[in-house]
Amino acid sequence: MIDAMRRIPSSARLLIVAATLCVAGHAAAQAAPATECLPRWEAGWVRLPPSAGMAMAAGFGRLANPCAQSLAVVSASSPAFGDVSLHESTQVDGVNRMREVERLALPAGGAVILAPGGLHLMLMEPTQPLNEGSAVPVTFVLADGRKIEATLQVRKTAP
Repeated sequence: MIDAMRRIPSSARLLIVAATLCVAGHAAAQAAPATECLPRWEAGWVRLPPSAGMAMAAGFGRLANPCAQSLAVVSASSPAFGDVSLHESTQVDGVNRMREVERLALPAGGAVILAPGGLHLMLMEPTQPLNEGSAVPVTFVLADGRKIEATLQVRKTAP
C-alpha cells in the first residue's frame, strides 16, 4: 500500500487526504447530537415546606422544547437535596397516588408543565433549610447526556 501511495504524485495525495477528511468530518457531523438546541426551564419554583424539619419539598415549572426533535429528561439533581426525582400525582378511584416517572418526554416544539397535582420534582433530603425567596439550582439530564441548568425560587404560594 505504501509503494502504491509513493507512485501517486504528491499533489494527488494531498487531494486524497483532503477528501478523506471531508468525508470523515461529514460523517461525524451526521452522528453528533444537535447540540445547538436545548430545552428551556421557565417559571421554576419550590413550595416552601410548612415545617423547616420536613425532609421533602416539591418543585414546579415549565420545560419548553423549541427543538425540531423530541427529547426526554431521564434524571435530575440538585446540590440542595440529596435526592431529586420526577414524579406524577394522579387520582385513581378517588385515591391520590404518586409514582416516579423514569423518562419525561419533551415533544418537539412543545412543552411539559410541572404543577401541583400532576407532574413535579420530588426534592428529598435537603442539605440545609429552605428560606422563602432563596434559589434552588437543579440540573436536568437528557437521554442524550446533555444537561439543562435550572433555578427554582422558594415560595410559600404558587406564583
